[in-house]
Amino acid sequence: MIKPIELVIFDCDGVLVDSEVIAVRVLVRLGEEYGWPLTEAEAIERFVGRSEAANRATVTERLGGETAAVWSKRFVELHAEAVDAGLTPVDGLPEALAAITLPTCVASSGTHEKMRHTLGRTGLHDRFAGRIFSATEVGRGKPAPDLFLHAARSMGVDPAACVVVEDSRPGVEAARAAGMRALGYAGGVTAAERLAGPGTVVFDDMRDLPGLIAAGAVARG
Repeated sequence: MIKPIELVIFDCDGVLVDSEVIAVRVLVRLGEEYGWPLTEAEAIERFVGRSEAANRATVTERLGGETAAVWSKRFVELHAEAVDAGLTPVDGLPEALAAITLPTCVASSGTHEKMRHTLGRTGLHDRFAGRIFSATEVGRGKPAPDLFLHAARSMGVDPAACVVVEDSRPGVEAARAAGMRALGYAGGVTAAERLAGPGTVVFDDMRDLPGLIAAGAVARG
């Protein structure tokens, strides 16, 4: 029997705040600066949805450790500048949150420092304070299930009673690996077909989220 949903786990970048567009733009710029030409599609494929440690390892493999260290520092600086210049919540997100009555939390590949900045900049940090989990707290980032399992355990909820709202392929893969239902938001930078898969409903308007959650999202399998 399928368990009713008891907890909604939100990714942060691209789900709560419209920051993945910023990240992709910064990645393409850094690629130009350091001799690794990246298209937006390549940046999404290689970097979006993954932890900072994983992304740094990707750059190290291509450009070496010294360049990767500088790249990481520059990414943080450029991303922060762009966030301060005008980051907004994802379109329809405030309305969706207002209609969701179930317990919620955040589980992101980003660091706590980054989330304090992005969620704080958009007025969302206080809403989730005390229920924000980072990939820095677990051994493996997405697409491994560790972060989502950590969030569920911390919130005292069975993974089978959780639904994850994600916008990246590593994110929906992590949700499936954790035995959780997934809602793949295709209104951002990741194409719908890259989010589709077992136990997953793909949607492109955040205003539809409360209805999907109320309907139980999707049967696992």
